[in-house]
Amino acid sequence: MAETLSSLAELGGSSVASDVAEAPVHVQKLDAYGRAYATGKRKNAIARVWIKPGKGETTVNGKALDVYFARPVLRMILNQPLVIANRTTQYDVIVTVAGGGLSGQAGAVRHGLAKALTYYEPDLRPSLKKEGFLTRDSRVVERKKYGHKKARASFQFSKR
Repeated sequence: MAETLSSLAELGGSSVASDVAEAPVHVQKLDAYGRAYATGKRKNAIARVWIKPGKGETTVNGKALDVYFARPVLRMILNQPLVIANRTTQYDVIVTVAGGGLSGQAGAVRHGLAKALTYYEPDLRPSLKKEGFLTRDSRVVERKKYGHKKARASFQFSKR
């Protein structure tokens, strides 16, 4: 009744090694207009990003990129996925972003843009993932505690 098996192949008719799922194959995801869409998030900001082949123009909430994100640092953050992928002038980017401040919005757009690039060109995924652009930055503002001035700062203590 108690048999000893010397290998996994003797265990059953199906081989266990073939049942293990292979690495997921990422395929191109486009909408009816030939665009790739992705949502990016950072702090309280949510960005909806569409990319399509074009001249490299970027519009954010109906405004030009230079007008909406006036600080050069924010524009640099935004363009990081395109620079890593060497696609700065190949795609037109249309963004609607809401919530949070400008810094959070720039991070949300970067996250959404990186995801949209991977949906349009799945081969770019390893390089963007290595740089950390596909990971949502989960840091958010800590909540204010009861009896405190702010999240951690308390009122000054006085014995008398």
